[in-house]
Amino acid sequence: MKNCKLVLFAVVFVMRAEAADIENGDDLHFENCTGCHQESVYTRDERNVRTLERLGLQVRFCKDSLELAWFDEDVDDVVEYLNQTYYHFQQ
Repeated sequence: MKNCKLVLFAVVFVMRAEAADIENGDDLHFENCTGCHQESVYTRDERNVRTLERLGLQVRFCKDSLELAWFDEDVDDVVEYLNQTYYHFQQ
């Protein structure tokens, strides 16, 4: 059952990533994330994020911690922006 949930999450995440708005992700990241995160947090060798799934979970954690009023699409946009800019995980 756990594998089914993971596959479903991956399929939905990939479908959302295909429709992600990179410019919106860049804007949201700049407005809400750069106060805490500098570029080095994404590029350091000992970073915690090592998969696309983990990146999505981390962005959602930050959104929830800051109580940002983002839609799921906004989270997807930020994830896709970060992935294309820094991480380059395969989708």
